[in-house]
Amino acid sequence: MAIWNLRLRTKAILALLLACLLVMLPAGLVGRHVFEEVRNHFGEAYAVNFTLHKRQSILAPVARELVLSQRLADSVVSIQWLLDEDNADKRALFFKEADRYRKDFRDHAYSIASADSRGYYANDDKEPFSEQPRYVLSRDNERDSWFFSSLARREDYNINVDYDRVLQVTRVWFNVLVRDGDRILGVAGAGLDLSGFLQDFIATSEPGVTSIIINQAGAIQAHGDERLIAFNTAANAASGEQTLAGQLADGGQRGELAHAMGQAYAQPGKVFTLYATLDGKSQLLALSYIPELKWHIVTALDLQAAQVLDRMWLNIAIAALVVLIAILSAVFAYAVNRLVLRPLNKLKLSATALAQGNFEVSLPPPTEDELGDLSRAFGVMANRIRRNTEELEDKVQARTQALEAANLEMRRVHQKIKDSLDYASLIQRATLPDRQLQHALGQHHFVLWRPRDVVGGDFYVFRADDERFLVGVVDCAGHGVPGALMTMLARAALDFATSRAGMESPAAILEQADVSIRDMIRQGDFQRSIATNMDVGLAYVNRERKILRFAGAKIGLYWTDGGQVREIKGARRAIGDRRRGSYADTEVEIQAGATYYLVTDGFLDQAGGELGYGFGNTRFAELLQKCAGLPMEEQAGALNQALEDFRGAYPQRDDITILSFRFD
Repeated sequence: MAIWNLRLRTKAILALLLACLLVMLPAGLVGRHVFEEVRNHFGEAYAVNFTLHKRQSILAPVARELVLSQRLADSVVSIQWLLDEDNADKRALFFKEADRYRKDFRDHAYSIASADSRGYYANDDKEPFSEQPRYVLSRDNERDSWFFSSLARREDYNINVDYDRVLQVTRVWFNVLVRDGDRILGVAGAGLDLSGFLQDFIATSEPGVTSIIINQAGAIQAHGDERLIAFNTAANAASGEQTLAGQLADGGQRGELAHAMGQAYAQPGKVFTLYATLDGKSQLLALSYIPELKWHIVTALDLQAAQVLDRMWLNIAIAALVVLIAILSAVFAYAVNRLVLRPLNKLKLSATALAQGNFEVSLPPPTEDELGDLSRAFGVMANRIRRNTEELEDKVQARTQALEAANLEMRRVHQKIKDSLDYASLIQRATLPDRQLQHALGQHHFVLWRPRDVVGGDFYVFRADDERFLVGVVDCAGHGVPGALMTMLARAALDFATSRAGMESPAAILEQADVSIRDMIRQGDFQRSIATNMDVGLAYVNRERKILRFAGAKIGLYWTDGGQVREIKGARRAIGDRRRGSYADTEVEIQAGATYYLVTDGFLDQAGGELGYGFGNTRFAELLQKCAGLPMEEQAGALNQALEDFRGAYPQRDDITILSFRFD
């Protein structure tokens, strides 16, 4: 029997036999795991040895500088001079002896600062020799904080990385207290140039290896990247990025680092290791403590980059494995292509032709395996698809015609609704007292009126009688068409209340309007679930008497002259609320140059900012204080722009109205 006539299951078995040749892939994975374990073992040994070597290379020269600094501080000549700093003989003797120390220091420089006079003395090879203080230390100068911190801590010495403004260099400073018994006379010491120190003791040509020095608090004292070095740790705590713990993103790793530092502190001379994520990579950290310097020596080893093993034999093995896998893959691909993919490709071409609408497809020659069964089934399916497609095309054509007719009718209805809303908006806009406001107040007023929809539930009122006028804003429940219809009831109620109570008492107008709204609701038999209340703010102004009388129902009156922003709050109950409210007039004297604002809650409650909170009364008051000195038209633009900037991508959630006026 030819292999082409075998059942598909038999062909799959043959393919499986070929796949068994790939069992060496798991062996390769196991080998990789073993290699990583070996590399980690040798990497830890390498990191420990490297750290110990660095520890010794740093300890000897740095300890030498520290010992010389201590000898200079403990010198009887230094102590005697600081006890009698103005004595010329003692001064000359000290500087003569200090110059000998200077020649022994690595950078040929020393410094000494007096606790009594606070004079800072320093000499080196670069500057002319001087027995006079370079400058006087001050507690108010942050750069002098190392000195006063050293005195306050009373430690025998500290090692500090800082910039010297006199010598104009950044150095590793050895600050040693000069004592006369329990009395502290000053601070003496020397320093190592940081650039030279980093080049000699921290820089390394080994790939994947980073040397770091940190103090007992974890602040970085030496690093190849000088931006990470924490300066003046003798006086200031290092920031997060300038500590080794701050370079670790994981809190658990920070705890492991603290534990390792504690172990190293308890057992100087030993090296302790841990794995941590540093610079975005998993690295092995090895650290050892130097008690003489109060420093931890840290080696960060990137095992992926460091050359801890000879990779030549590994490269040969990988190359051989790749060649073997390539050969096996080629054999397996050839077998699958001949036995399975070629027949399936012919069937795919037939399916593609069928998808393009060609139902007269040619199928692969029939065989006695599963592919032959699939080919015959595909032919049956093609015949059925052809019949179903013809029937479906007839139905789609009929449905398309019906849908086009429905869409046409829907567009007509939508256009009628849009035309009606536009007409309603035009009518609503025409009912607003813009011309009366312009005639009475001119450039001394502005109105910011922004319905959320085409029509809205906010409107404003104005009545004038010579030098007296009544002005106010109203926010009816709801917005859009329902809110606009509510404005009709609200306007009628306010007109009736004003005619009954007169203009001089806004509180009386609100009381009468509340009665009128409740009568309308009872007569209209409104459902209790429908909101029919409205917020109102009314201000009566008598320019002859220079008074302003205000009453509000949940709307307050703001005013400011650019200094303090004041507010008269409205009553807590709205007009037409379930429970009756109590309204009272508040009378204030009109202030020349002050600007008055009536605003609905649509502005104050608008969501925006990063967290989507409302604009709020506090932010609104700050905005008024900032804009109060602008002309009224510019104020309107500034308030509108501030709201847009705050709103961002958030939608307008309610109708917005601000009515503002001022008097010269």
